[in-house]
Amino acid sequence: MRHHWSWPWIKRGVGVAFIAVVGFLLVRYARTVDWAQVRASVLELPRDVLLKAFGLAAVSHLVYSLMDLVGRHYTGHRIARRKVMLVSFVCYAFNLNLGSLVGGIGLRYRLYSRLGLRYGNITRIVTLSMITNWIGYILLAGLVFTISPLQLPPKWGLDSEELRLMGVGLLAVAVVYVVLCGFSRVRSWNVRGHEIDLPTLRMAFAQFAISCTHWMTMAAVPWMLLQGQVDYPTALAVLLIAAIAGVMLHIPAGLGVTEAVFIALLSHRVPEHQLLGALLAYRALFYLTPLVAGALLYLKMEMRTRKREAHA
Repeated sequence: MRHHWSWPWIKRGVGVAFIAVVGFLLVRYARTVDWAQVRASVLELPRDVLLKAFGLAAVSHLVYSLMDLVGRHYTGHRIARRKVMLVSFVCYAFNLNLGSLVGGIGLRYRLYSRLGLRYGNITRIVTLSMITNWIGYILLAGLVFTISPLQLPPKWGLDSEELRLMGVGLLAVAVVYVVLCGFSRVRSWNVRGHEIDLPTLRMAFAQFAISCTHWMTMAAVPWMLLQGQVDYPTALAVLLIAAIAGVMLHIPAGLGVTEAVFIALLSHRVPEHQLLGALLAYRALFYLTPLVAGALLYLKMEMRTRKREAHA
């Protein structure tokens, strides 16, 4: 019994210690950066480049909001499409900056329950949204790593052939998902008291299309801000690696992790101050601007709900 209760605390302690070490290394690195040069790089970004990057970020967020429309079809609820997309946008903005427990899960339960959905349906929407996001990632990463694997630095312990094998494995997972959705006779499972239904083949293709488009437009933002100093496939591969690194470290917004991965993989091609300048602009456009918009929309939704409750 003692071992049973202590093991989760050991895992949590190791995780906290690892994050502390990463944080220490990032702070130590930050002290070596010429921030005056980084600031100058941000200010030197052309206005048309910033506008194009902002447009790509907007498209990526718009596409992500379609994920909950798949959930709408999956559960059969009748909340208006516009409201569903609004909830999805607000939750994603908070998810990006504050973590999935706050945005992806907690806020979805609050907003959808206010719109009249039962917790069982909300759970199914949350689950499907997570699957949609990551099944598209798996397919896209599998294609990128298989067709054109990135040349990783020697200290990463992986070469291009090992990355290609990883890509093949990811593609196999995507294929298995399609086969299950299209041909599995068992269509539902009971997981901790919740009924999980397998999507249809048509819905699976919609999941792949939405998620892959979202990840591709997301990667196009830093690529645009780097102004052609790296090709798009390289920017896409680096962002996919940075995304999974951020998830593994459980750091909201991948703060510091995204920058560290981009610097580790691209600093030999792009001067560090320009790379950091582009990444700071990327954070402002893709993370902070939607967070401000999402917070304002959330406040508006809360005020409307309270006003409606007051008049009920």
